[in-house]
Amino acid sequence: MKVLIIILWLFLPILSQAKTSFSYYKCVTDKAIVYSQHPCAANAEQHTLSHSDPQAPPPSGQHTKTLNNIERQQLVLRLKKTLRAKKHQAAILGRKRDEATRDEQRRISRMMEKNERAKMLKDVKRNIKSINTAYLKEVKLLNKEIASLEKRLKRLE
Repeated sequence: MKVLIIILWLFLPILSQAKTSFSYYKCVTDKAIVYSQHPCAANAEQHTLSHSDPQAPPPSGQHTKTLNNIERQQLVLRLKKTLRAKKHQAAILGRKRDEATRDEQRRISRMMEKNERAKMLKDVKRNIKSINTAYLKEVKLLNKEIASLEKRLKRLE
């Protein structure tokens, strides 16, 4: 939707006169979205812009470059926002792990007999180990996602 608004904004001076139409193609690839005056892939979508001056020449190919740059900037902004969200998610996971570990360690501080305390220590150690294992598994997945996002961001910038 934003791209359509930008397209209309680029052609706004042309739209104020008589009717003429211009067709362009939008091709979605794995790396980016490309705008062109010719079909650039099998999945190319044809879009048409109309403007009001029949004597006006069709826009030059520079508009497609502008549209490609705008789309790339939008992709970069979305990737940066997603990357920031993933880093916040990793920080939250760390806080949750620390809180769960503190809760388990508080169980030990209660007064109890030696044999109860030994059982409690084993249970607490086992729980802390499972907390850390789950945390490491989730952080590993998050780090992979973050690395992938950073790689895509580096490629686009």
